[in-house]
Amino acid sequence: MAPDLDVAVVGAGVAGLTAAHELRRAGLDVRVFEERPHVGGRTHSHRHRGYTIDEGAEQLSPHGYRATWQLLTRLGVPASEIRRIGRPVAVWRDGRAHPGVADRSAPLTGAGLSPRARLDLARFLTWAGRRRAGFDCDRPEDTPLGHATVAELAGRYHGDLHDYLLQPVAGCFFGWDTARSAAAPMVSLLLEVGPAAGWLTYAGGMDLLARRLAEGLDVVTGRPVQEVVTDDDGDGGARLLLGAGREPDGSGGGERGGTETVTARAVVLCVPAPVAARLHVNAPDAERDHLAACTYRPVLKLSCLLDRPLAPAHRAGGRTPYIVLTPAVEESELSGIIVDHAKHPDRAPAGKGLLTLMAAPGVVPELLGAPREQVVDRLVCAAGRFVPGLEAAATEHLVHAFTHGLPEATPEALRGRARFMARPVRPVEYAGDWLMLRPSSEGAVRSGALAASRVLSRLRPLRGAGAPPAVTGRPTTAGEKHE
Repeated sequence: MAPDLDVAVVGAGVAGLTAAHELRRAGLDVRVFEERPHVGGRTHSHRHRGYTIDEGAEQLSPHGYRATWQLLTRLGVPASEIRRIGRPVAVWRDGRAHPGVADRSAPLTGAGLSPRARLDLARFLTWAGRRRAGFDCDRPEDTPLGHATVAELAGRYHGDLHDYLLQPVAGCFFGWDTARSAAAPMVSLLLEVGPAAGWLTYAGGMDLLARRLAEGLDVVTGRPVQEVVTDDDGDGGARLLLGAGREPDGSGGGERGGTETVTARAVVLCVPAPVAARLHVNAPDAERDHLAACTYRPVLKLSCLLDRPLAPAHRAGGRTPYIVLTPAVEESELSGIIVDHAKHPDRAPAGKGLLTLMAAPGVVPELLGAPREQVVDRLVCAAGRFVPGLEAAATEHLVHAFTHGLPEATPEALRGRARFMARPVRPVEYAGDWLMLRPSSEGAVRSGALAASRVLSRLRPLRGAGAPPAVTGRPTTAGEKHE
């Protein structure tokens, strides 16, 4: 019996939508299955009362995002929909925010570092600059840093480099524990994306790329995949067991569709590695071992909708920071405060404010299971000393949590990556930023394109190659197809 699809893609985040886009351009029959009621995954933006709230990803860069820029150009996204943030990233120390983190001037201006630490930072940047070619984001396992953790790297220098630079950056941007995560992926990424002064964001929300990709694809939202089974011979294809979806109004008042089995010539699992390990029930042992090594850190963010724009205390006359990092040596509940209304004017209505409080990595597991009111009380109370008047100005709070927030990039994952990337092509492929050990939307795009090329190397398209006409339609609701 002929399979139902050429390719089934599981997950409608940026990795899954990129893979589906590339495979559809090649003439294959592709369908994307997404458990949530919307596309975008960790790049999704929530629209509420005139606010646009980025639930996960916050920015991109003009540098180090080559695959993303190529995709944006192909999709016809105009430059007017991509805006330079133009605000500094600061670190909190001695009662105020010090700008200059991730800036070339940091060894001179300090960015919260002591004079001795600035010298050590300059020494490290000089060392890394001379070995710049060895810091390839596509091969983090091959950098001069080897498998050293962030904490081990920091231990070679003045303590401020850990306490007021590497730990705050790792904790806020990646949700990492510096004693567990490898330094190579983080350093490679920071060197590639360049100074924070050049960072960018999308107009209308960070899910712009995902929404544009989905417009031309067959996407089924609100339909979870329960398991994926490769055919016994390992060459014929795979079967997906779909769970029941929710009613399209999102009320949760009933299930729709019942369970269903779908067959495909190939499946691409575009989900976090722990989810992929659970879904692919008969994955080869070698694949399963690496999936187990690719652990994740949970992430929790609290959006504070304000009746006026507020920001953490900073230097008089200075520009309002875009992000203020709150080091673990200064603050135990928070890892950072994002000033969303300074990031882009469309994130909050005129005259209003929007702040995002990032929970510190050490407290996120506890907060994930806590009542909403407790999460709000703890984080807002902690943020009060950085942003005076926050509690009085807040009109509403929204919690955004991801159990699988960001790949942890442990030394163990780094050691096994080269072998995993060289694995034989099989009916079930994988994509996601964990595959690249590159916690960014660029990592997702690159992994999606790579998975598509591996699928195409195995399948012979049933139709002629070349991009088919784009298929558009109204936005999907839960349980519906977008065709």
